[in-house]
Amino acid sequence: MSSSFEKDQKRRLISSYFSVVLSIALVLFLLGLLGMLVLNAKKVSDHFKEQVVVTIYLKETAKEVEIKQLEKSLAMADYVKSIEYVSKEQAAEFLKAENGEDFMDFVGYNPLQNSIDVHLKADFVTSEHLEKISEEATSKNFVDEVTYDNDLVNLMNENVRRISFWVLVISGIFTIIAVLLINSSIRLAVYSKRFTIKTMQMVGATKQFIRRPFVWKSIRLGIIGAIIALIGMAIVLYYINKTFPELGLLNAPVLVALLFATIFALGILITWISTHIATQRFLNLKTDALYY
Repeated sequence: MSSSFEKDQKRRLISSYFSVVLSIALVLFLLGLLGMLVLNAKKVSDHFKEQVVVTIYLKETAKEVEIKQLEKSLAMADYVKSIEYVSKEQAAEFLKAENGEDFMDFVGYNPLQNSIDVHLKADFVTSEHLEKISEEATSKNFVDEVTYDNDLVNLMNENVRRISFWVLVISGIFTIIAVLLINSSIRLAVYSKRFTIKTMQMVGATKQFIRRPFVWKSIRLGIIGAIIALIGMAIVLYYINKTFPELGLLNAPVLVALLFATIFALGILITWISTHIATQRFLNLKTDALYY
């Protein structure tokens, strides 16, 4: 009978430890993903901003030397990431490939213009900078017009501001939820040992002596949970970097290592604090209150 009871208690204890490790791993994993999002939010937004194209259309009378000078000045500008000269023949080929038919068969000639596509650096993709760049380019007598999607730029910048704000808010809320969830799991594990705690206290053991094995046990569980979370984060990070290499998520290994170290430290810190509070609560309870 006693052996059966001990086996049942051991099974419950293992189940309790498993739930603690699983809770820690899941919470830290989600917290780590949120951390990766926060760290790479600027990279992602910069990537999309740099897809905005400023097209400079050139007049038919533009001389080759003038075009070369414009290309050179643009390439040297601190706000330009890359430029590409697109002849009207190339533009016609692009349209033909996109529409599946040759529009020149109907028109009889090529009405398109030679142009220069300019990709700006992300920090300069604002309405103010784009307007200034447009005015500077159109001031040249061989430039016909400059076009860009101003509405898209405004919408993109507004969305980036909104997303950044809500990511920070959600990060704070999620951190609080993470602490509460891990704390609840550890409290349940300590609750199953409340009679052992009170018995040790009654025979004269100090609070620090009673608390120590629970704290070390929880820290070990926190380390296991953190390692599982880090493995999951590494897999996700590898997959995203392989799928979207242009984002360059692994270009800053120091930040990635710092994030992983922070998640690992959080696994230890949260379990230590939660266990300390939980054991202190049962140490301060009267014997009669243990049954409720």
